[in-house]
Amino acid sequence: MLEILKSWIIEQGLGISAANLIARGVILLLILGLSLIAYLLAKHFILKGLTAIIGRTETQWDDMILRKKVFKRLALLAPAIIIYLFIAIPFEGYDWAIATITGLVVIYMIVMSILALDAFLDAALDIYQTYEVSNRIPIKGFIQVFKIIIYFTAAIFIISILVNKTPMYLFSSLGALTAILMFIFKDAILGFVAGIQLSANRMVANGDWIEMPKYGADGDIVEIALTTVKVQNWDMTITTIPTYALITDSFKNWRGMSESGGRRIKRSINIDLNTIRFCTEDMLIRYGKIQYISGYIAKSKVEMEKRNRVGEVDNSSVANGVRMTNIGTFRAYVKAYLNNHPMINKDMTLLVRQLAPTEHGLPIEIYVFSKDKAWANYESIQANIFDHILAVVKEFDLRLFQDPSGRDFNKVMA
Repeated sequence: MLEILKSWIIEQGLGISAANLIARGVILLLILGLSLIAYLLAKHFILKGLTAIIGRTETQWDDMILRKKVFKRLALLAPAIIIYLFIAIPFEGYDWAIATITGLVVIYMIVMSILALDAFLDAALDIYQTYEVSNRIPIKGFIQVFKIIIYFTAAIFIISILVNKTPMYLFSSLGALTAILMFIFKDAILGFVAGIQLSANRMVANGDWIEMPKYGADGDIVEIALTTVKVQNWDMTITTIPTYALITDSFKNWRGMSESGGRRIKRSINIDLNTIRFCTEDMLIRYGKIQYISGYIAKSKVEMEKRNRVGEVDNSSVANGVRMTNIGTFRAYVKAYLNNHPMINKDMTLLVRQLAPTEHGLPIEIYVFSKDKAWANYESIQANIFDHILAVVKEFDLRLFQDPSGRDFNKVMA
């Protein structure tokens, strides 16, 4: 093509040198014009056509690929391909120029291809996150590892073009740099290994509530990446934890509670030991008027009288035979109250138990599960239960224990 154009120009009366220069310039301009046309066609016709077609489809994955500008970056390859295919024509005989321009064009195509692949991986991650499985098995860390590999490989190819060496030569030279590379990518390597273990063992997932006091983390996981895990604390701050720390350090994951039928309430109140006594008849009459335990009182009185009668118990001392106590009746009331509470899960553990007496009195522990697991609602349910229990204690002739205050000493001195 170059010779044909040169011959035509010479026939027009120009010299050989001028004809050679003009022919090369014309062909170069034609190549640049053709590359521009290829870019405009790719951008304004092919890209717009794809956008229109994707807009009419019902699927969302193609919209995500379009939003990440994958096709737009691929369109930028069109002019480079034209230049790569035809640049040898105007520079025929100048091998160094052909090699230089071809190398630069190849580098450009590698960069654009990597950027397009990067955008495609981001789109693939967004598509994956639309599925429920993404919460259980996050793959962002693996995507980041793949990006590191492709960027590293692209860098090797670009360097090989610049230094005019084969990529295999550079790869073989990396052996001596292994220790340095491992040091540079230490966090990435540890994060990648940790990510595999976290995913394989399902230790954490997006949305899990975890506690890790060492790092000041107490909240929901919002992102699991290659080197970091982001936790949004309840005060809306963000704590960043190294991914490998979830393997090497201990943490508490509340997922089991979230997936269960309730959230545990485990709290105790302390009863003054001096107020614990056997129930008198008058006390049992008063307790019998409490609806939750009226049946319990009547049944217990019948059984108590029967056992004492069979055992020929001497009633002159309350220490003889079977007697009801105010603390036992109180425990029965609390259990009945919880069984009738609409926000307590009756299918899970429900205990009202005594703990070992201490210098602070007799602990009565409530161990139940609320149906509502949302933090604010859970705290409200727990508070309402203990509001009632603390207020009803005196109805059973009991008193809560608390350390004496200055006001108590003033009463004694008065």
